[in-house]
Amino acid sequence: MAELRAREAKLVQYLNEAFGKEKQLETALEAHIGMATRPTYKKRLQEHLRETKGHARDVERRIKQLGGTPEPVAVPGPDIVSEAAGKAEEIVMKGVALAQGSLHAVRGTGESERQLKNAKTEYSSEAEEIAQYTSIETVANAVGDRDTARLARGIRRQEERMASFLERVIPMLAKEVVQEEIPASERNGGRRRSTASRNGSARSGGSRRTAASSRSRSGSSPRSKSSSKSGSSPARGATSARARTSSKASSASRGSRSKASSASRGSRSKAARSGSRSK
Repeated sequence: MAELRAREAKLVQYLNEAFGKEKQLETALEAHIGMATRPTYKKRLQEHLRETKGHARDVERRIKQLGGTPEPVAVPGPDIVSEAAGKAEEIVMKGVALAQGSLHAVRGTGESERQLKNAKTEYSSEAEEIAQYTSIETVANAVGDRDTARLARGIRRQEERMASFLERVIPMLAKEVVQEEIPASERNGGRRRSTASRNGSARSGGSRRTAASSRSRSGSSPRSKSSSKSGSSPARGATSARARTSSKASSASRGSRSKASSASRGSRSKAARSGSRSK
């Protein structure tokens, strides 16, 4: 087998790292599915196990197309020594995956606790795979390998969807742990005490404000009444005085007009008598 060029060797290295992670995740998912009791969570794990096996097949195929050997080692090579080292590493990694699966089967104190810990482990694995395939896509684009970039991008998107699902399911599983392992009397006790304390403070504060308001009203009423009386009496007196003055002035004016009218009629009468005597 011809020696790989630098760009293919680097891509094969990264693809083999991803290939090894996919094989580990297969074993872990199989163990987690056996422990899952939440229907939607278990169904999604089964779907992702099928996706993971498909990822491993696609990555293995691409490694071969690039001229490499599919093996879960850090730095793969075409020679016999590298192949032997790769086989040994593969055996070790499979043993680690099996041990992890067995360990996961007994972890936690209860059913919900085991599922929560498994979900957190899966989320961590998804984050690692997203980082791996992001690196592969970036390197492939940089060296002009569109096929590898397209493969890495497609797998990364599926890993991101699984991570998003786990982000939603982890809080649900955590709440189930609370319901399963924490007595009901201890779940919201602090909240109830805090609410009662706030309500008591609000009531005492309202009572103080009500008392202060009552004192304010009782203290201000006499002043208001006296001010009203003292302030309105002069005004009414002044208005009555002006009205009387205006009435007197009007009467005087009418008297003057009456006198002037009488005088005018008297003058006209005298003139008429004088004219008649002259005739």
